[in-house]
Amino acid sequence: MLLSAPPSPASTAALTLPAQLTPDDLELAAAPLPIRITPEARERAAACQAFLAGRLDSGTTVYGASTGFGPLVGYAGRADAAEQCDNVLAHLSCGQGEDLPVPVVRATLLVRLASLARGHSAVGPQVLDALAAALGTGFTPAVPRLGSVGASGDLIPLAHAVQALRGRGRAYVGDMAMPAAEALDRAGLRPLVLDGRDALALVNGTSLTAAAAGLALARLRRAHATALRLTALLADLLGSAPGFASAALLDAFGHPDAVRAGAALRALLAGTVPTGRRPLQEPYSIRCAPQLLGAVGSSLRHAGEVVGHDLGGISDNPLCFPELDEIAHGGNFFGQPVAFAADLLTLAAVQTGNLAERQLDLLVDPHRNGGLHPMLAREPGRQHAVQGVQIAATAILAQMRRTATPASVQSLPTNGHNQDVVPFGTQAALNALDQADSLRLLHGSLALALRQAAHVGARRPIAPACADLLDRLCDAIPPVDPDRPLDADVRAAADLLDGLPRELPGCPTK
Repeated sequence: MLLSAPPSPASTAALTLPAQLTPDDLELAAAPLPIRITPEARERAAACQAFLAGRLDSGTTVYGASTGFGPLVGYAGRADAAEQCDNVLAHLSCGQGEDLPVPVVRATLLVRLASLARGHSAVGPQVLDALAAALGTGFTPAVPRLGSVGASGDLIPLAHAVQALRGRGRAYVGDMAMPAAEALDRAGLRPLVLDGRDALALVNGTSLTAAAAGLALARLRRAHATALRLTALLADLLGSAPGFASAALLDAFGHPDAVRAGAALRALLAGTVPTGRRPLQEPYSIRCAPQLLGAVGSSLRHAGEVVGHDLGGISDNPLCFPELDEIAHGGNFFGQPVAFAADLLTLAAVQTGNLAERQLDLLVDPHRNGGLHPMLAREPGRQHAVQGVQIAATAILAQMRRTATPASVQSLPTNGHNQDVVPFGTQAALNALDQADSLRLLHGSLALALRQAAHVGARRPIAPACADLLDRLCDAIPPVDPDRPLDADVRAAADLLDGLPRELPGCPTK
């Protein structure tokens, strides 16, 4: 997974929990993030822990505290509370595959802490403090990618994270991997000591699913704004008539997000003058952009609502409600809502990628680009300019399309048929995040080609917003003349686009 770095945070002010987390908060967790746990949250956590202890002392059977785990719930667990913690973590520390990127793991810890801080999981205040302390440093557990089915929590990835917090397994300090005990020492942290219910509460939630989906959403919100900007720049460079973004036209279409996309395109194209030499009707990659990107905006809006609910909720089992004298066993660890939303994010990302790749193809074709040189080469044949970039873009898009199969409906029974229906939310969310990172490379490729088009004879954009974007690209990327390796230039263009304001006139991203 090629995870792009978020824009640098504007502030290092402490994040206070419990609170409604946002995808922007998750991106901030990539770096050391000061976190404050409110006194009220600490009091609720202590009271909930005491309530559970009292019920256990009275002989109440509580899943995972006095029983085995999963289908072994009918058997007694270990009598010693510390051994019961080891019991749950040992058998779940079996993940495989490459390590998840540091920003994903740190966002996962933040989501897990936010859930626990709501005070219904019966973990002690010291657990909250330990998670907050870790997030305030450069310490990150090493967590393998493969192992979660997104039901009964992200059990296996979270078990690896908790083991690292205990000084077992591997971890990172910054981007350097080492034994977890050494990493804790370097970060100035003490190994986490767990008791009783603590270990199960730390792993029995879909926090990796929510974190990955939230990060994907943040990146795709930026990508949505980028797609609108690049579409406007393409239309202005080619001298297209802006009627495809007509307010009356899109009002008649009846889809509010297409109306918003059209408003953003009109604002970006304000002041442009068509050349009169373009076809009466542009190819769909220009003409239907408001409808396509409007649908993407609708998808992001829905996914944002679902992910927001998840980031504001409690993902765990069982939950304790001292005020009701109730311990509720259920399925709040079942990540189906985010699984559906993450698959929708993947579909939106891939179709936005289809648009970018077709716009790039239009731009390099002399039969459709207004007579610019093929492949935007200054001396075609002696030079090849963005020819390789287009080939790479095609390969990236093919990979995106090949991996766009929804994960949320791939249920397979497991765990002795205790988990007989599973949502695979973790795979859906991580796939959406992969798609978002691939999409930014497609946008970087298109932006590089737009910059090169200006070098080989395309007109200077007339709309001020488009001219400003082209100037930024020209400042960051030299013209391809003569040929040179362009892998770094594509990434530089993607970074530049990521750093632009996410909000566009008439097209809010939330």
